[in-house]
Amino acid sequence: MQATAYTYDPDSRCGQVLLDDGTPVPFDAAAFDAGGLRLLRPGQRVRIETEGTRGPGEGLRITLITLQTL
Repeated sequence: MQATAYTYDPDSRCGQVLLDDGTPVPFDAAAFDAGGLRLLRPGQRVRIETEGTRGPGEGLRITLITLQTL
């Protein structure tokens, strides 16, 4: 799945991405570290892997975040 980097804190390595429908989804340091990234800037296109669902009462959790490359 693709998204756009929205926020990123280099100290905690946590942040949020925006899905293409505008939904913000947080990611934690484990997801950031799994992708091998060093830095993330708001506006960058990223590829994410998730588990869970976006339905009511459910939770979508990002397990991996990497830069989107063509």
